[in-house]
Amino acid sequence: MSKINQQIPEFTVEAFHQGAFKKVSKKDVLGKWSVFVFYPADFTFVCPTELGDVADHYDELQKMGVEVYSVSTDTHFVHKAWHEASDTIKKINFPMLGDPAGVLSRGFDVMIEEAGQALRGTFVVNPEGLIKTAEIHDLGIGRSAEELVRKVQAAQYVAQNDGEVCPAKWKPGVKTLKPGLDLVGKI
Repeated sequence: MSKINQQIPEFTVEAFHQGAFKKVSKKDVLGKWSVFVFYPADFTFVCPTELGDVADHYDELQKMGVEVYSVSTDTHFVHKAWHEASDTIKKINFPMLGDPAGVLSRGFDVMIEEAGQALRGTFVVNPEGLIKTAEIHDLGIGRSAEELVRKVQAAQYVAQNDGEVCPAKWKPGVKTLKPGLDLVGKI
């Protein structure tokens, strides 16, 4: 079943964020745009390249009113150790959620049960807690934060402009479409 327009699951997890441990719950997510970035495990290979890429775009996402949450089935303690050990992960200023029980990974349908790890999944969530975009990759395929930013921009635009849709490669400032009979067969 598609996760699009589905409510995110109820959860409360421990996170490592800005040098401290804190609880993060669904209640903390509601009321603003959010991005959940699932990855298999800390201290791996593709994962730090992806999280470093998101960290490089974090200020831009924050200016758009978006909070980022990275999620793996590692604990918040492991996130802290990785943050201290890796120059790439030291760049991260967003909450790193520990999901050792797999509540979030299962709730977003990215859990690899036999491995106890998550697939690479990226979800854009609106302020009401509805999933607006879902991107899931196999373990060996990294994602692009630049494309993530574009997807958030499009999701926010569509939410604010009823009746308009964003075509392929749309970016802010580019013309959108208004679906209707006059466009049928003309695109």
